[in-house]
Amino acid sequence: MANLTPSPTDYGAFLAELVARVRLARAQALRSVNEQLVLLYWEIGREILQRQEREGWGARVIDRLAGDLRAAFPDMGWSSRNLKYMRALAAAWPDHEKVPQPVAQIPWGHIRMLLDKLSDPDARLWYAAKAAEHGWTRDVLVHQIEGQLHLREGRGLTNFDRTLPPPHSQLAQQASRNPYIFGFLGLGEEANERLIERGLMDNIERFLLEMGDGFAVVGRQRHLEVGGQDFFIDLLLYQLALRCYVVVELKVGEFKPEYSGKMNFYLAAVDDLVKRPGDHPTIGLILCKGANESVVEYALRDIQTPIQVSEYRTTPLPEPMRTELPAVAEIEAALSALPMPLVQAGDADKAPDAG
Repeated sequence: MANLTPSPTDYGAFLAELVARVRLARAQALRSVNEQLVLLYWEIGREILQRQEREGWGARVIDRLAGDLRAAFPDMGWSSRNLKYMRALAAAWPDHEKVPQPVAQIPWGHIRMLLDKLSDPDARLWYAAKAAEHGWTRDVLVHQIEGQLHLREGRGLTNFDRTLPPPHSQLAQQASRNPYIFGFLGLGEEANERLIERGLMDNIERFLLEMGDGFAVVGRQRHLEVGGQDFFIDLLLYQLALRCYVVVELKVGEFKPEYSGKMNFYLAAVDDLVKRPGDHPTIGLILCKGANESVVEYALRDIQTPIQVSEYRTTPLPEPMRTELPAVAEIEAALSALPMPLVQAGDADKAPDAG
């Protein structure tokens, strides 16, 4: 009788394909269930609104409705508070618009946060789209709202339009922020570069969250040897979506034109000594306490390497909620083949504090 057992190679590929298909189907099913649930909540909210207007329903009727629904469906978390959120959902997006697709794609807890923390419809929709696109947890969503990300994303002062080809230039610009908020450091205005740098390494998860999706730390005080001389980059990052290294230089004062020349040197060295085949050109990020837009424009005008200049703030914000970043593990796995290991928080202090 013929042996029907597939060969290990064929079986492994077949199993991997099935696992991928099952995961995709499960994700699609969960999105579909979530969308149907959100639309149901919108319809319930609309009915409550209409009956309040038409029949004068008050809080007691909503309380009674919540109790009756909870008795019928004890596992669905019906409460007066949730019914009021449903009413707010219907009020936020009236029936001639229905619920926008990004809102229908995010969990109910996310939608409640949007309704609680934002009154502007455009801002609500912006954060809903970002949460759906990047898979933000609710805590991350709250952190980004409190940091007013919608006012900072894509605002970096750059020369990307001249030094990077489209659409890479647009993607890099969109990934920029201005200012960056490092309030989690709890440092005053007198903090120097090394203290800020060390604080960022001691708070890697929050630092990467502020930098944006797809960033990973490759090294602190990364050593470069050029012409027999030693040079040290403050921070070397890798941007997975852009597939490029990012050189970060921290400055405690106002931006000065000579900073762009030094960054130009670092970018040329990293492109020659570190960048691998398939990587896009390395990007420079100069972080300063202040940056005059006209001075930056003149300084970058004749620079042929991609450089971003942004301000940063160390003023503490309200204590952010605990964050979960599933993207970090994925980034680290994708970068495991890099010639340099990802820096760990405990290893950051081993690098030399060279100027």
